[in-house]
Amino acid sequence: MSGLGAAPRGVQLSAAFFVLAGVLELALAVAAAPTPVAFWPLWEAAGRACLHLLVAAGLLKRIALCRSVAMVYCLASLVTYASVLALALGHAPFRYPAAVVVQSLYEVPSCALLLPYLRSRQASLVFTRPIF
Repeated sequence: MSGLGAAPRGVQLSAAFFVLAGVLELALAVAAAPTPVAFWPLWEAAGRACLHLLVAAGLLKRIALCRSVAMVYCLASLVTYASVLALALGHAPFRYPAAVVVQSLYEVPSCALLLPYLRSRQASLVFTRPIF
């Protein structure tokens, strides 16, 4: 880790969340792909998975920008899935793909636990801003 020492547990768990989210993104796209696998849906899923993996790498390197991106991602996920849940409870006539259901089962509890850590004073001391 280039002189950073062992990463604190919160950093490791934050990075692990984004690694698993990236793997889940790609796995769900492959599972939902039609029998003759189309290139573009898998290409888009690979791009989304790479973004998750880049955030995870940035968190492991303790880059403050990646912490901000992770906070925004968690907040957006919680708001989005809360809206979807409100629509579902309101008996809105929508059909949700299996990927949305599976991702929500993973992301909602994870983001609910991860967001308070990322916003904490402890995390602000770990993820330092670069000195120019």
